[in-house]
Amino acid sequence: MQKIIDLTLPYTDHMPCQSAFPGNVFVQLKSHEETLALKQGTQDDPFTSAWHYISTVDHIGTHIDAFYHMSPTGEPVDQMPLEMFFGKAVCLDLRSIPDRGTITVDDMEAAERKAGVKINGHIVLLCTGVSRYYPRPECIFSNPELSAEATHWLADHGSKVHGVEGPSTDIMDEKRFVSHRVCRDRKITHYEWLVNLDRLVGKGEFWFCGVPLRLVGASASPVRAFAILDETDQ
Repeated sequence: MQKIIDLTLPYTDHMPCQSAFPGNVFVQLKSHEETLALKQGTQDDPFTSAWHYISTVDHIGTHIDAFYHMSPTGEPVDQMPLEMFFGKAVCLDLRSIPDRGTITVDDMEAAERKAGVKINGHIVLLCTGVSRYYPRPECIFSNPELSAEATHWLADHGSKVHGVEGPSTDIMDEKRFVSHRVCRDRKITHYEWLVNLDRLVGKGEFWFCGVPLRLVGASASPVRAFAILDETDQ
């Protein structure tokens, strides 16, 4: 038996996002009641349908950053290998890091020991607790940043992808993008706006999946991220 943990924000109209982005739109265009007038199907068995409209920046909600987001020569999301987006994973407990603090190599190594999993090519999820603020405005600028050294540490341990709660691995209003620049240089990337990471703390190694849409030329893509745990890990 296995248990699935959904790590994805519910997608709604006008989700919180940084001020540089126009807000997303997610509305119903036609309801079942409205399409009844289209007289589809047969008289004895009418058919109705519902339609929704979506307009969004590709970095709103739970998403994966493409290499192109961080480098003009990087691959857009549709050209990145699918095998990057699923695999063995571990969640590190970093909830001791204060809001807008810095995650160091020492923090990562201590969390790795506590998790009981030696990171070697894992997808690494970082539980900081910042998702507790969602959807209040402070969710945008309360996340800690992943230091350059800690980002290098992930790459040195073979981790091609990591994931965080909140909008960024960096403190965006400081505009330094320390971790993003290391990701660019080491050709690794990350998920943003993950949720429910607290449910993965202490679970050891598990399976993660967060596959993007095939958006041609896109700098990111929404994903449906989830973890699969063995029942024995519960």
